[in-house]
Amino acid sequence: MATPSKKTSTPIPLASKRALPRDPSSEVPSKKKSSAPPAAPPPLPLQSSGPFVEGSIVRIAMENFLTYDICEVSPGPHLNMIIGANGTGKSSIVCAICLGLAGKPAFMGRADKVGFFVKRGCSKGMVEIELFRTSGNLVITREIDVAKNQSFWFINKKPTTQKVVEEQVAALNIQVGNLCQFLPQDKVGEFAKLSKIELLEATEKSIGPPEMHRYHCELKNFREKEKQLETSCKEKTEYLEKMIQRNERYKQDVERFYERKRHLDLIEMLEAKRPWVEYENVRQEYEEVKLARDRAKEEVRKLKEGQIPMTRQIEEIERQRHNLEALIKEKATNIKETSQKCKQKQDVIERKDKHIEELQQALTVKQNEEHDRQRRISNTRKMIEDLQNELKTAENCENLQPQIDAITNDLRRVQDEKALCEGEIIDKRREKETLEKEKKSVDDHIVRFDNLMNQKEDKLRQRYRDTYDAVLWLRSNRDKFKQRVCEPIMLTINMKDNKNAKYIENHISSNDLRAFVFESQEDMEVFLKEVRDNKKLRVNAVIAPESSYADKVPSRSLNELKQYGFFSYLRELFDAPDPVMSYLCRQYHIHEVPVGTERTREIIEQVIQETRLKQIYTAEEKYVVKASFYSNKVISSNTSLKVAQFLTVTVDLEQRRHLEEQLKEINRKLQAVESGMITLRETNKHLEHKDNELRQKKKELLERKTKKRQLEQKINSKLGSLKLMEQDTCNLEEEERKANTKIKEINVQKAKLVTELTNLLKICTSLHIQKVDLILQNTTVISKKNKLESDYMAASSQLRLTEQHFIELDENRQRLLQKCKELMKRARQVCNLGAEQTVPQEYQTAFQDLPNTLDEIDALLTEERSRASCFTGLNPTVVQEYTKREEEIEQLTEELKIKKVELDKYRENISQVKERWLNPLKELVEKINEKFSHFFSSMQCAGEVDLHTENEEDYDKYGIRIRVKFRTNTQLQELTPHHQSGGERSVSTMLYLMALQELNRCPFRVVDEINQGMDPINERRVFELVVNTACKENTSQYFFITPKLLQNLPYSDKMTILFVYNGPHMLEPNRWNLKAFQRRRRRITFTQPSQ
Repeated sequence: MATPSKKTSTPIPLASKRALPRDPSSEVPSKKKSSAPPAAPPPLPLQSSGPFVEGSIVRIAMENFLTYDICEVSPGPHLNMIIGANGTGKSSIVCAICLGLAGKPAFMGRADKVGFFVKRGCSKGMVEIELFRTSGNLVITREIDVAKNQSFWFINKKPTTQKVVEEQVAALNIQVGNLCQFLPQDKVGEFAKLSKIELLEATEKSIGPPEMHRYHCELKNFREKEKQLETSCKEKTEYLEKMIQRNERYKQDVERFYERKRHLDLIEMLEAKRPWVEYENVRQEYEEVKLARDRAKEEVRKLKEGQIPMTRQIEEIERQRHNLEALIKEKATNIKETSQKCKQKQDVIERKDKHIEELQQALTVKQNEEHDRQRRISNTRKMIEDLQNELKTAENCENLQPQIDAITNDLRRVQDEKALCEGEIIDKRREKETLEKEKKSVDDHIVRFDNLMNQKEDKLRQRYRDTYDAVLWLRSNRDKFKQRVCEPIMLTINMKDNKNAKYIENHISSNDLRAFVFESQEDMEVFLKEVRDNKKLRVNAVIAPESSYADKVPSRSLNELKQYGFFSYLRELFDAPDPVMSYLCRQYHIHEVPVGTERTREIIEQVIQETRLKQIYTAEEKYVVKASFYSNKVISSNTSLKVAQFLTVTVDLEQRRHLEEQLKEINRKLQAVESGMITLRETNKHLEHKDNELRQKKKELLERKTKKRQLEQKINSKLGSLKLMEQDTCNLEEEERKANTKIKEINVQKAKLVTELTNLLKICTSLHIQKVDLILQNTTVISKKNKLESDYMAASSQLRLTEQHFIELDENRQRLLQKCKELMKRARQVCNLGAEQTVPQEYQTAFQDLPNTLDEIDALLTEERSRASCFTGLNPTVVQEYTKREEEIEQLTEELKIKKVELDKYRENISQVKERWLNPLKELVEKINEKFSHFFSSMQCAGEVDLHTENEEDYDKYGIRIRVKFRTNTQLQELTPHHQSGGERSVSTMLYLMALQELNRCPFRVVDEINQGMDPINERRVFELVVNTACKENTSQYFFITPKLLQNLPYSDKMTILFVYNGPHMLEPNRWNLKAFQRRRRRITFTQPSQ
């Protein structure tokens, strides 16, 4: 049994309410099966200035992290041995250190998401690391949210960002991603796989001065730039020589080209001057027209001045006419008012006459009424006499009742038949309405199905337009194919449940989802020739197997897989035509791929191991399982399912066919009902006609029966009317006397009104005479005005002619001005001049030596063109290339000079940086080699470390080479993953890390289960070296994790041993009493000497 350390272990659970003194040795209680109580506030950062170095870990706290509910670890400043059985949670502490100091989850080799480190069943977890600093301890807290897979960071209880945490950790020289400093369990084998270059880089970062790795990176960059500059200078020099030689070959052709160019330049100059000469000719013509226009303008001005006196006279006469018309208007108003008064008097007289007429008419009406009353009395007496005579001759009607009863019975029978017929018609109508409602419902269902199909086609058209166009062509040309052709698979697949569409779309490739399925190779070739070759559409096509795979039985029954949460195979999730289903079964094995639930994902490792399925779907993930070709190990990979895009629209084609058959049956029933209603309407019409005939007969018999009673009633009525008329008498003489009296009174009033009307007529006549006099004066004034206006019109005509001449001249001037501008613009364009630029001096000088007339210029142009045409066979491209090469030669010469200067500068920088980097690096490697060789010698083995490179100038090829020898009869061999055994690699790795321990400037080092592959002898030797090296003064903190130790190992007082326990009988955190445990421990310590 291992000898215990003198310092006893003390468990410190997080449930304590206050900070406790740190003990360098502690036990870590794991609470894997206990429920964690609410966590108390963590203790405040310690300000201790003990043996801890800057950046050492003082405290590690975990909550709901991997195997732990709540746990707190207090490591010592030197060697910390973390011991516990496999699975108790030792490596969980290593994971907590890595993640708590902003390390990447993937570096641990366990999971790539931080949420997977939270204890299963918990939604949140927490890791807290307290680092020693002389200015005050640094507490870094990382809270992990499983649902969002997100972390929240705190420094000394204050929220912060991961970037700030990384900066704080880097400032303390903590590198959790460096295998020389942090070697987790799953990365132990990776250390031996490090290349020499990677090992050098990790060593530089771990123990080298801060500037060493920076110098190394600068050297690599400088060397890379130097190589690029050397290559660039060599290539430019060769290219420059080639261009100089090529230009010498084309020099004579260039001279002949330039001679031709001189003629062309003269032609260009003549063509440039010609528009200027044209412009000057037009400008002179413009000046002449402008002078004539000014003369016409002056004549117009004089004519306008001569019209001013006439205009004034016309205006004066116009004012007189206006005054006269105002007076005429005033007289007319007075006449109108007087006439209005006359009209009012006439109206009153007319009303008096009308009143008299009304009185006379009223008297006449009363006289007529009296005469009419006497006439009506006579007529009534005569009517009474006639009715009495008719009553006497009326026949006896008692024998008509049997006929009336018989007709009544016939009428009742016809009405019953009619009611029965109408009832049947109503029933038929209701039946028709019901069928029409059913038809409308079925039509609506079919329309909804068509809309769903249109949605699928719209998605196809938006995403794959060529495939959509090919579908339209196929629907119009199905007669060209011999066997069945299925539209794209995404249109023919019909999901039984939309939520399962994601499985099908993730399983079948997008190319096959938009592929057409054929049963015949010949049909597919016809289709592709027409669609791909002729219409240039990009489409996919596949052939269904000759023998159907659609009904192929799975290799394993679904009932066997239900225990793992599987509920269906992919094939049973949808319907499809037989060719499509057969192709998918053969190509994608959809009859062999099961679909599971969230429970399947929870036990996915068990599912993979026990079922040996190649592909598995859970609720949100797809798993692919393969067997390694070399080791035959099972390898699985999982991917998250993408959201379905095309198959979410479900169209039940079988139900649609059923609805179409149902619609045909409803239409048949509607036709039958309509035919029955027509027959019933004809029957009802016949009964209606018979009913009317019977009613008419009954009416005639009833009239004959009631005629005597009617005659008696009429006689009595006439007698009553006669009595009333005889009582209503009138006195005509009295009425005539009253009417004459009223007429006399009205005539007196009428005479007075006539006198007033006569006076008003005299006033109106006087006003008319005055108005006529004013009209005559106004006529005289108008005559004068007309004469003046005639004279004015004659002068205006002359003015218009003059103005027209002026306008024509002005238009001609503007035309010439526009032409001048166009010629000026064209001349400037020829000379490439801007709007504000003057003609350059070189053009002015050249124009002086050229002809000044258009004829001379045209003649010279013809001559020069003839001369230029004599130079044939010249290629302008050759000259352009010659000139371009001349420029490039000059540019390359300058660039080459700059590159050489830059190259010399880089070589000087390399020399300076190399001296600052290589010498300290050689000294550092020599120190490592000295320690490493010493450690191997103490184990009766041999080992050395050297700085290795194949070319001294290739700074990116520098590396640290480790060579070891474990047997006396062998040579030193380089440490690789293949030459040495696992135990030998572990010993070499451990001794190299020990060699770095005293040189290391990092605050702590972590090594997890590196002694697993060692034999007992090497494990004991390595353990002794670790204890001796890590427990020296002024060394960094060391974490050594192991599941077991040998017996009788040496220990140091500076070691801290952390025991990790785990199991179903662990004490719950809320029952852990730290004070009682310490008291018991002290009692045991005090009683040991007496024993």
